[in-house]
Amino acid sequence: MSLVELIAQADERGLAASGLACLDRCVPVLGGEDDLLRPLWAGLADGGDWDGPLAEARSALDAAGDLAGQVPGAAGEAAALARRMFDAVPVARSGAEVREWADGCSVAALQVHRLLDTGPVGTRSVAARREGRTDGMSPLVAAELRRQVTILELLSNKGAGPAGGLRQAMNVSTEGRRVLRAVVSRRARGHHREL
Repeated sequence: MSLVELIAQADERGLAASGLACLDRCVPVLGGEDDLLRPLWAGLADGGDWDGPLAEARSALDAAGDLAGQVPGAAGEAAALARRMFDAVPVARSGAEVREWADGCSVAALQVHRLLDTGPVGTRSVAARREGRTDGMSPLVAAELRRQVTILELLSNKGAGPAGGLRQAMNVSTEGRRVLRAVVSRRARGHHREL
């Protein structure tokens, strides 16, 4: 099943977790700490507050500074995309707004990975990748697409139970964040060497 189909079939909780996972993996390009979104994950797990932790996360990210205008080239574009994804987090995690946000996060996260990939990017658009046309994908984008699909499948697996699927989704997202943090770090070292 394609990523587009999985998003279309996801329930509100799955959509909120999918969008949050995409955003969580992109935290390194925002200059945020790894635990920036942990309170949102906790609220999603226990069905608790979402808008309070969201306000705290926004405040913490604002205190860290906006990298979008400070980083040149593709890394700056990636930071701007991730910031727009973060700014668009809906206050309520239900309804049409969360579906639109999760879908937008999917696209933005793939674009962030495409911008930061040093390998050949191929000629297909992100939309084509999400619809299942995956030939010639660069490694970083291919890995992000797999993570998005895996997370939606985990969250739709009723046998895992709500907490089990969410915990597994968080683990997949954490690994993706580590990969992207390493990519961002390598790019930053390369940029400093050029200066």
